[in-house]
Amino acid sequence: MAYYKVQPRSRRHRRVRARVAGTPERPRLAVFRSLKHIRAQLIDDVAQKTLAAVTDTVIVVKAKTTPCETAHAVGKLVAERARALGLTRVVFDRGGYAYHGRVQALADGAREGGLEF
Repeated sequence: MAYYKVQPRSRRHRRVRARVAGTPERPRLAVFRSLKHIRAQLIDDVAQKTLAAVTDTVIVVKAKTTPCETAHAVGKLVAERARALGLTRVVFDRGGYAYHGRVQALADGAREGGLEF
């Protein structure tokens, strides 16, 4: 991706990360979105460890699903893996992306799966 497109998002991401940090009790749910895929990670920033990670490539989706439906499924799966670790509360890190479309669908799926943020 071109530098002039990456730079504003990275600036927004730094601004968000200045306020958002994950702890062992309440990890950070970080979202990365590309043109084709969407990923979510549960990160403990104190120990600097990724607790769980989900990407849309591991999900078996129907041929006729929209990108928002796929993101919703990723959110549900990350919530399922968080509950398996005994976590119910997270801090949402939108990664400098607008809270709209696929990012919002992922967040809604995670909430539907049982996560609080």
